Amino acid sequence: MGRMRSVLLILTVAMMVVMSPDLGQARDRSSAPKRDRVARDFRHADVDGDRKLSAVEWHRRGNFQRLDRNADGYLSLEEVRALYRGHDDRSYVWPPKGMPLPTVEIDPAVEADRVGRQALDKETLCGIGRSRKCDVVHQRRRGLMETGTGPRFPKNAICAGADDYWAMDYTYKRNRQSYHGGIDLPAPWGTPMRAVAAGSVVAKYQAHQSKRGTEVVLRHTPEQTDLPVWTYSAYGHLDAMPDLVIGQRVAMGQIIGPTGNSGISGRSRRGSGQSNRRRPAIHLAMFYSDSAAYGEANDTIIPVNGYWLDPMAFYRQKGLIDSPSMKALSEAEKDVPIPVLFVDGTTYPANTKLVWPYACRRD
Repeated sequence: MGRMRSVLLILTVAMMVVMSPDLGQARDRSSAPKRDRVARDFRHADVDGDRKLSAVEWHRRGNFQRLDRNADGYLSLEEVRALYRGHDDRSYVWPPKGMPLPTVEIDPAVEADRVGRQALDKETLCGIGRSRKCDVVHQRRRGLMETGTGPRFPKNAICAGADDYWAMDYTYKRNRQSYHGGIDLPAPWGTPMRAVAAGSVVAKYQAHQSKRGTEVVLRHTPEQTDLPVWTYSAYGHLDAMPDLVIGQRVAMGQIIGPTGNSGISGRSRRGSGQSNRRRPAIHLAMFYSDSAAYGEANDTIIPVNGYWLDPMAFYRQKGLIDSPSMKALSEAEKDVPIPVLFVDGTTYPANTKLVWPYACRRD
């Protein structure tokens, strides 16, 4: 009889767990394994399903040969995991040792060139601002399209490569058709993000405002980049808001702030909560325009007559920089040589005006 009562008690408790939404959800949350983002992204990239990534499937994210430890011409899941090794350690010291404190010098053109939202045409607003009411066709018209380009680092440099590449299809990650407006370079917590060129601060955004999280935006004049247009670089997922002020001039390679994973979830409603699945990384977005004027909408800097800029076009420094022209390049030309800043403060090439947003180590 006692044994029968025990069995009945167990069955009753089990039924309560199944029938009670609260108990059932609590059990699911406590026992659910942590989502394996690397494995998920690996499966998505593995188009032919052979459990290894070819150079084509890697899609010029950078560092293919360096990650291919057994030199078999493919990347296994474990080899890809090396891209994130040590990135879970959140302990770091800020500011980093020896970080110089720049003199605050204000660029008066930042305020003078700023215009109201009414000065921005509807297509540019939709194409770059990307509100939920806007169709992706406007984004493509303003240059947000996959080009197939990627970075090629100097042979003696160990640099942070990308995992989410320029304009990759994000539809599988979102609740609607969507494309990646930049490149993501995973790096350990606290790794200093650096200015890709000399410029001036035009915007700062708080973590709760967008999927890009805590973000700083710089504007670069044609003279500062040797490109025939005004360019903008945006540094997202900062772990803390840096002590920069609007209009402040920054030097090429100057530290912007520490790498983090700030930003709301891509599947959440606006402002509904910090993503708890994003790895620490920089989200680097770029825009360009033939005009110095710029405005702001949807927590985004929007140049007058602005276009999205493939970061590889920024670094290529020759030819046309619009996305259709970049897409039309030969396969060999799509491997873009990257100018870099080394951790010892030297650059390659020595006279470069542009650098990668993370300092590189020497091999």
